[in-house]
Amino acid sequence: MRILFISRAYPPTVGGIENQNYELSVWLSKIAEVKTIVNKRGKIFLPLFLPYALIRALVLFRKYDALLLGDGVLGIVGWFVKLFYRKPVISVIHGLDLTYKMPLYQKLWVNFFIKKLDKLIAVGNETVKIGVAKGIPAEKFVFIPNGVDTEKNLGNYSGKDLENILGENIDNKKVILTSGRLAKRKGAAWFIENVMAKLPADIMYVIAGDGSDRENIKIATEKNNLKDRVKILGYVADEIRNILFNTCDLFVQPNVKIEGDVEGFGISVLEAASCKLPVIASNLEGLKDAIKDGQNGFLVESGNAEAWIQKINELLSDDNFRKDFGEKARQFTIENYSWEKIAKKYSEEIRKVTSNFLTNKKNSL
Repeated sequence: MRILFISRAYPPTVGGIENQNYELSVWLSKIAEVKTIVNKRGKIFLPLFLPYALIRALVLFRKYDALLLGDGVLGIVGWFVKLFYRKPVISVIHGLDLTYKMPLYQKLWVNFFIKKLDKLIAVGNETVKIGVAKGIPAEKFVFIPNGVDTEKNLGNYSGKDLENILGENIDNKKVILTSGRLAKRKGAAWFIENVMAKLPADIMYVIAGDGSDRENIKIATEKNNLKDRVKILGYVADEIRNILFNTCDLFVQPNVKIEGDVEGFGISVLEAASCKLPVIASNLEGLKDAIKDGQNGFLVESGNAEAWIQKINELLSDDNFRKDFGEKARQFTIENYSWEKIAKKYSEEIRKVTSNFLTNKKNSL
């Protein structure tokens, strides 16, 4: 099978879609012939990339069986390509692809370009629900979760490595970690205000990442006199993230409901689980697709501070349980979310769509 893959968000630019598109293209290439057209220059180059990608696709697509788009923004490219080729055009759909609030985007992309594509591979079940609510036929969608490179973040590090990052001694302390983009929906500010302030004094909270909610996180920390227990590291390199994943005691993703901004999936929780780090996440949106309660982490009601406090204290009080559960969580993640398995699901779905497309094409002749 030959796949033409277009991504407008690709490394070295940093981000969730960039990482997902890169890994997907790499792992798909192991089981199919894949040609990529990618934007490595970030959003600033997007106005030039879209017409470039369209021209390249129109020239190259005659050699390929299916066109795969890395996200819904490329729906306009897919629609134009369909005017010239009777071949299937498929798109990965992330949460923001359907919830981006700009009226023109909603009118043209969500209600027209995306709807005209042949198949939509949603990274979360919540994304499917949103799409159907917006009038996209349910049969257009299929859910395939994001994958994780289960070996990428795993490493042999010690508490001393963690101390070097934090710049202090952590003997007899427990360290909770959050890693990822600091958007309001991620709930870090809420967590500091409502949970950290009520946890025992020997528990530290480390936040690795940057984003629009960083100032609110800082304010919540200072307001609750937690500057000694909350460490905001900002953006960190991959090596530092790996040390954190392998040396902290617990990973939390306390997402809160924000109108118009949903968690499409939640890759950080899988990265943590793949490193044997027990995870607690909000029972909300795409996190429910990434974490299976009691299998590779624990789901707690979003916004329920007492439930969060109880589960954190329960896990941090039992070192042996955390160790055993971490092993179990890693194995479950490998079996269900490794990129090898996810890429096979993509390949099977694309092959099925292509086969159905050819059958319908023959029947229409």
